[in-house]
Amino acid sequence: MRQVTYDDFEKVEIHIGKIIKVEEFPKAKKPAYKLWIDFGDLGIKKSSAQITKLYKQEELINRLILAVTNFPPRQVADFISEVLVLGVVLDGGEVVLIQPDRDVAVGKRIL
Repeated sequence: MRQVTYDDFEKVEIHIGKIIKVEEFPKAKKPAYKLWIDFGDLGIKKSSAQITKLYKQEELINRLILAVTNFPPRQVADFISEVLVLGVVLDGGEVVLIQPDRDVAVGKRIL
């Protein structure tokens, strides 16, 4: 495993967001949802997330998540994904979202 320094880690901005809108994404190559996520002062950002195996759309609304907010935007089919939602990838390819264990303000940075 390649090691990185703490200075490297500080360059990656991970923030708390709240999912406010979810849509199916049939044009994605792999099953995914389109997410709109509120990051407080950072604004509302969009993400394509391959989390359809374990989550229904209605379960995701108002869920707090962690996301990398300073990667460049990425085109996924006809959708621009602006942030990377973080999750644990299980052996079967399912993704379990990472979330705080307490209610915290959206936009807060993770260190």
